[in-house]
Amino acid sequence: MGALFRALCLTGLWLVSASSSVYLFADTHEIQMLDASIEELQDQLQAGTLSSVALVQWYQDRIDRYDQQGPAINAIQHSNSDAISLAKALDEERQKSGPRTLLHGIPVLVKDNYETRGMPTTAGSILFKGHSPDRDATQVDRLKKAGAIILAKTTMHEFAYGWTTEGSAFGATKNPYGLTRHPGGSSGGTGAGITANFAVVGMGSDTCGSIRVPSAHNNLVGLRGTQGLSSRFGIVPLSSTQDIGGPLARSVRDLAITLDATVGFDQHDPQTTASIGKIPASYYEALTTLDPSTLRLGVLVDRFGTDPEEIELGNRIKALLGKLQAEGANVIEVADPQVYASLVETPFFVSEFDFRKDMTAYLAANPSLGFSSLKALLDDPRIVTNVASLLRPLLGPAHESELTYLRQRARRTDTRGALLTLMHEYRLDALVYPTATREAVEIGGQHTHFNCQLAANSGLPAISVPAGFGPNQMPIAVEFLAESWSEQKLLNLALTVEKLVPARTLPNSTP
Repeated sequence: MGALFRALCLTGLWLVSASSSVYLFADTHEIQMLDASIEELQDQLQAGTLSSVALVQWYQDRIDRYDQQGPAINAIQHSNSDAISLAKALDEERQKSGPRTLLHGIPVLVKDNYETRGMPTTAGSILFKGHSPDRDATQVDRLKKAGAIILAKTTMHEFAYGWTTEGSAFGATKNPYGLTRHPGGSSGGTGAGITANFAVVGMGSDTCGSIRVPSAHNNLVGLRGTQGLSSRFGIVPLSSTQDIGGPLARSVRDLAITLDATVGFDQHDPQTTASIGKIPASYYEALTTLDPSTLRLGVLVDRFGTDPEEIELGNRIKALLGKLQAEGANVIEVADPQVYASLVETPFFVSEFDFRKDMTAYLAANPSLGFSSLKALLDDPRIVTNVASLLRPLLGPAHESELTYLRQRARRTDTRGALLTLMHEYRLDALVYPTATREAVEIGGQHTHFNCQLAANSGLPAISVPAGFGPNQMPIAVEFLAESWSEQKLLNLALTVEKLVPARTLPNSTP
């Protein structure tokens, strides 16, 4: 704690511990740091009772104390050695000309598949050790322009191909709520890091659940936007059809602030042309709670799971929905065989075909990685065994058929049409189901998250919202899905749930 003490002395701040909470004091004013929101921190930064230098040092000390020591969460892959100097420059800029945005001087974690100038980008794999492209991913560039400080890069499931966050570059990441359990994936390092208060907000990517699943397992809010909402440029690809980046946050308001800084058209990503004219001036400014009596929610009963553990988790989700219903919401159980029929045939073929094509192109564009082909990459014995065993079959003839690929792409239209038809038929504001039908499993175990397909295979937006804790005292979450470009409605719905049924609690392992 010596470095933190010195930093606080220099800024006129003092650190005091009170039970399980930590406070910074300046004169008679105090701010609770654990789970402090962007708005709360900005109030202090503007008032001069807190500096970005002290804020960065506070988070760095927590990382030092909890990431590789103590509970050894193992969420951080690369720390930014320039973070303090960047914070100092941003403090000086604030004094001279004021903050650029609400993210000015705010420490952010970034998943290690985002290219970040001056830092390695390994995609969780030792095979990419030393890979450091001299450019920023578009969303990283936008965060920096907003005044955010990239504090560190986070662990992730190797090549983003899994839901449990383990890789040859770092090993396995732990869930702060249960150190024997995984944090979800593939953005599990970001999820674990934000819930453990290693930074204020973090960035992940979602191909089929990789933002929403770690949000669910770490008591966070996570949004998968409409396909094309935010740029994929500079994110190491898994599937050019389904990849999308975005924030994980401890609150809806923090999520909206970060979205404002990162979404929108990018000339380097043609998918984002679809977003032109579809994004509001500010998600944050338009945030509002909804009157539950105006809501019609369709519960997808077939997506709740049927074994005893899944039934118990589902009942807890339904209890949350019951509270909305008690406030006047119209909650309807719905089912439609057409939705599920559209998902049955090889649901991951599109992303698998894309990985073969997209990773081959990435290797060709980055010859310094030293792999002449995807086969050479996947034959390297250093890759994590269960990742290699899933990826090597993609080299076979079954994934060479462009006709099959095009047929599977067409089924995405069927899925979207079935979901939208269901919403229209029942006049629904959103469809509802568990983000994950089980709590996070033990490290070393595997978990399937097939509910991720609904948004990923349709291109429709979905938001995961904390819903309390399951029978094993691990976080659980509810997911809401709606029509294209309805992110504001989903954010407002999530804010309504967050206010009505607060579920965010601190993990005991990182007090």
